[in-house]
Amino acid sequence: MPNVRIPTPLRKLTNEQELVPAAGATIAEILASLNTSYPGLKDRICDEQGNVRRFVNIFLNDEDIRFLDEKATIVKDSDEISIVPAIAGG
Repeated sequence: MPNVRIPTPLRKLTNEQELVPAAGATIAEILASLNTSYPGLKDRICDEQGNVRRFVNIFLNDEDIRFLDEKATIVKDSDEISIVPAIAGG
């Protein structure tokens, strides 16, 4: 089962866990699994249409899923997924 690295701002939804397991063969299935285990998490990551929000980056190992197959990206049990909120500043 792949592990998902949760950023600090979202850990209140995962009982302060940084790394959580999630079942699924694609990023979309992983997000659905996370939402089942941690209700409300997907709402913070995806918009009303189910697309990953612009200010949230999801990496499969070290690859941004936007440069792969986005939510259709295939996930293996040995993979690590990282959810990374974009940082703005000036």
